[in-house]
Amino acid sequence: MDDSRARSILDDERDRLAVIQADLRNEGLALASEKDDLVELNVVDQHPADVGTETHDRSRDLGMLEQVEAELRDIEDALRRLDEGTYGRCEVCSKPIPDERLEANPTARFDIEHERSRESGALRGPSAQ
Repeated sequence: MDDSRARSILDDERDRLAVIQADLRNEGLALASEKDDLVELNVVDQHPADVGTETHDRSRDLGMLEQVEAELRDIEDALRRLDEGTYGRCEVCSKPIPDERLEANPTARFDIEHERSRESGALRGPSAQ
């Protein structure tokens, strides 16, 4: 994959995720924070199921935010590799990662063989994190 195509894909994905991140922070978590304040003030008036629902919703939103932020870090790392000239190369063996794989997963750091090893736990070390 050429650098301009890779950068375009990564920039588009970063923009998409930034919107989701902002929405989660501004809507879901801000509302949950307001609800927490109300729960503290009116805990006697709250039905336990309502408190449980609010807790579940906040936990879900926090989990989604963490996932989005992890994906944003992966994109920033991929853009750094692109700037350094190492994008599209396996971090273990330095072989080119096929374009089809990069199209499907533009932040891929490993070829298929080493990705499978990493997922199975056989690949360890700083480059496998």
